[in-house]
Formats: sequence, structure tokens, C-alpha cells
Amino acid sequence: MSPLRLVYLALAVVGAVLPMRHFLAWFSENGWSLQGMIDAWFVNRATEGLVYDLTISAIALTVWILAETSVRKNWSALVAVPATFCIGVSCGLPLYLFLRTRPV
Repeated sequence: MSPLRLVYLALAVVGAVLPMRHFLAWFSENGWSLQGMIDAWFVNRATEGLVYDLTISAIALTVWILAETSVRKNWSALVAVPATFCIGVSCGLPLYLFLRTRPV
């Protein structure tokens, strides 16, 4: 495996672990309420701006993944779409790059 692919894989793992650690800590402190977490995302203008920034980035990444997957026929790379929306762009983007750069 190339050093670049290892970097992508490491970033995907870190991009999954760090956000999930904070999400799980929040849920353990505030209960398992998804609506409560969504409300917390809009507590002030700074967090609201971050939510919109990451949502737009996630949508753009998804469009790119779908467009490239349909051309390259790399169907396994579609796993990056649920990773993006269930974990975050910090996991979905490096995961897609890792899957995209595998040897053909």
C-alpha cells in the first residue's frame, strides 16, 4: 500500500474516532436524543455557520462520489456516502480518497 493511501486511511480512522468520541460523550451527558443534539448545533450563530458549512461540504462530496462512481464503476466507494452523513466529512472524504486511489 502506498504511503499516500496509508495517510488517507489514517485520516479516515481519526476522522471517525474523534467526532464519535465527542458525540458519544454528549449523548452520555444529555441522553440519547437526536433532536437534542440537533438543537445544540443551532445554539448560536457560530455553530449554525459550522453546521451549514459541513452540510454543504457533505452534499458536494456526495455529488462528487456519485458522479465519479458512475464513471469509474468503483461501487465499493459508495460506502463513503453513509460514512459522510453518519460520521462526518472528516471521515467520508479521506475514506473516499482511500477507496478511490486503490490500484486498478
